[in-house]
Amino acid sequence: MSTIDTVATDVAAAITLTEDALDPFVTHASTRSWLTGPGLPCESGLFSFARLRSEGLRTVTGSAGGAGDAGDRLSAELRDQLVIGGLLGPAGTEIEPVLLDGATGEISTTYFFHDRPDLMDIRPLAPSLPTLVRFASATDELAGLRGQFAAYAGRYGTKAVAEASRQLLAVFEEGADGGPAPLWRMAALIRPLALAAGPGTVSGLALDLPTRLLDQEFGRGGVVRFEEVDFPAALTHGPTRRFLCETGLPEDGFLFQLDTDLPLRTLAEYYTDDRPGEFPADRLPARADRLVRLGHLIEDNSLVVDGTTGAVLNWSESESVLYPLNTDISTLAFTLWLLHREHAIDEESGHTLTSETYDQLAMTMIQVLSAVDPTGTTTDADWHYWTELFQDEAGGVL
Repeated sequence: MSTIDTVATDVAAAITLTEDALDPFVTHASTRSWLTGPGLPCESGLFSFARLRSEGLRTVTGSAGGAGDAGDRLSAELRDQLVIGGLLGPAGTEIEPVLLDGATGEISTTYFFHDRPDLMDIRPLAPSLPTLVRFASATDELAGLRGQFAAYAGRYGTKAVAEASRQLLAVFEEGADGGPAPLWRMAALIRPLALAAGPGTVSGLALDLPTRLLDQEFGRGGVVRFEEVDFPAALTHGPTRRFLCETGLPEDGFLFQLDTDLPLRTLAEYYTDDRPGEFPADRLPARADRLVRLGHLIEDNSLVVDGTTGAVLNWSESESVLYPLNTDISTLAFTLWLLHREHAIDEESGHTLTSETYDQLAMTMIQVLSAVDPTGTTTDADWHYWTELFQDEAGGVL
């Protein structure tokens, strides 16, 4: 038997199950009490348990869209694990099933390989449902700066990041035998980075970055600041000009190489001066004379800023398409800082972040970036440069 008929109800913003619905697969006493009592949250920034309402409990073997008829090709450890929800990724899509061991109450995730179910394994997540709910609630409270993290509302900078990280890690370490699972360590180390910069009130941009944030991360010699004479006439957006003069951008942002052949030029001037005859003029965007090229992204992509609005865009030469990249120059700088900081954290941890569960790290990075700068990561965006690169495990960008 692989599918379990069940009754799920919403009670006080929680999904609960009846006693009969748990038989015979959930035998762990305290887990039964939790599922028939407090239940699982209807809404969470990390997980979705919505399928319990319509489909009830399902085993991995019989899970629709899962291993299908894999049968004996699944490990014995996985076959009767119960699918209770999904780990959420970009745009609220479920990227990994959340599993419950009905005999022990332990929670884990897996990743479905439809053609090779024999390669599927279990990733520990939490020792129990109460712990899972507590950890998820703490993560949501940090994201919303409420509850136990309400004191961080209006606080920004590296000190706030460090304090919030320690506080969240303490929550995860409490009651987690052998230390928290990788997902929670990532949450404690990466998610507080969203507090590094506050909403723009002085700069006229989306964010007000701390004065020395980039210098501390990249070294003062690694940050390029421009002078007014370096700007083409097309760059009329005042806040962008001030930011480039006063704060600057890292010369080498790992996935971005700043143009240091000053002065800056428009996209049209770049092709005319550096690559005459290589690219047909009629394939350039209509406003190429108002797009200021800041530098080179990997492959055949250029990073440009709209000289009038300050919007930061990705120009794909191969597709002859402009894609939204960042809201403005401040959120671009934050993105480059975020990437560099993640690399430093991973190195400090012995590269455990990238070696254990890369897809969960990519999800965490995308959620941090979208919380600070939703440009290009909204549900109606078909493609986004940072999102695609973060998820490119083969490319190893994280």
